[in-house]
Order: sequence, then C-alpha cells, then structure tokens
Amino acid sequence: MRLVLTKKPKNVTIIEGFPGFGLIGTIAIEFLMDHLETEKIGIIEMDEVPAMIAIHQSKVIEPISLHYSKDYNMVLVHAINIGKNTGWKLAEMIEQLAQELDAKEIVSLEGVGSPNPGSKVFYYTTTDGALTKKLSAVASPLSEGIVVGVTGALLAKSLKVPVVAFFAEAQSGLPDSRAAAEIIKALDAYTGLEIDPKPLLQQAKLFEQKLKGIVQKGTKAEELREEKQESYFG
Repeated sequence: MRLVLTKKPKNVTIIEGFPGFGLIGTIAIEFLMDHLETEKIGIIEMDEVPAMIAIHQSKVIEPISLHYSKDYNMVLVHAINIGKNTGWKLAEMIEQLAQELDAKEIVSLEGVGSPNPGSKVFYYTTTDGALTKKLSAVASPLSEGIVVGVTGALLAKSLKVPVVAFFAEAQSGLPDSRAAAEIIKALDAYTGLEIDPKPLLQQAKLFEQKLKGIVQKGTKAEELREEKQESYFG
C-alpha cells in the first residue's frame, strides 16, 4: 500500500468516506465531488485488491483517489473498493496523508445500523472543549456502539491531528442515499460548505445503482481471486 501525491496543499481538512454500512461515506464523498470544484491530487495504491478499475463517463475511477477543493482547502478521500481487512493499513495511509499535508482535522463519514433508520446523525471526536460544543449543535454524541473499518482504526490510533466521525442511521445492506443526505446536512452545518443536500435525495436511485454496481463488481473480483488462490495452493 502506497500514498502517491501530485500536489501537497497545506493546512487542509481531510474528509474521508470508505465503503461501509449503507455505503454512506462513499455516497457522501461522491456527492461532494459532484458539487464542489475539485482536482485529483493523488491516489492510494493497493496490492490488497484485484487489479480492477471502473470507467465512468469516460474517466478512470481508481479504488481510492484523493481530490482537492481549493475554495475550501479540503481534501476528499474517495473510495469504492478497499478489499478485506485493510482498516489498519488504510488508517496509516490517512495518517501519512495528514502529516504530509499538515492537516488540521480528519473528518470521517460513516453509517450506523438502526432498526428504524431515520434522520438522526451521531458524532464522536478524539478532542473535546469548543469542538464538542460545535459538534453538539449539529449531531448527537455517540455514547454506545461498535465502529469498524478505517474509521474505527483512526479513532483507536493516537493521532496528533483531531479526528471527527459522523454516523448516519442507515438501512442494513443497502446503499442509503437518504441517510447520506442527512450526513451531508450535518457536515454542511459543521464546516460551512453551503451545499444543498436536496439533489442527493433526487438523485438517490442514480447514486445507489451506480455505486452498488461498482462495489458488487469489486467484491466479485475479490471472490474470484480468492477462489483462484485456493485452487492453486489447495
């Protein structure tokens, strides 16, 4: 796994959204990329996933790419396929990214399971004080729960840069654009992006179908690779 950067803006806010519960993070980052003026400034190369990319609107979509918004001095981590059991390694990559860009904050966007998915958004942060007060104005504190994957690894690591995680109640096993819209609302209130989440609700089916197809193909490719390895070594 290797971080490759073509530009190194400084003092940025990093916003990451990895495939997880309800694909909340991936959908939210995709939406931000569509509504902010950004440029690609790098990728995270991974040997842990099959050599597969997606082509969308005549553009290559790598498993993990990095995009910079000059207007907001913000770096978006866009991920569609991260393989299995890569949480700790990817957290190290995000930590390295934060160090190289002198990041002032890392914001994680995640989904959390709920028997009655609604409009509630929770937060957890590695810092307190004024930041907690600001967060409490836009989301509810997460007092109980299990956090897995990259966000869980980031929260468990001792990082110099503050980490803020937003969690939206989502449907199990389904891409949930409606929950992603709620997390965009919370992020907007927290960061002042002034992005209207209504188009995300209107484009829900389009986003869901696109991302679900990409993720399913990635999962299938991973399964085929594992089957070939078992056949070869077995």
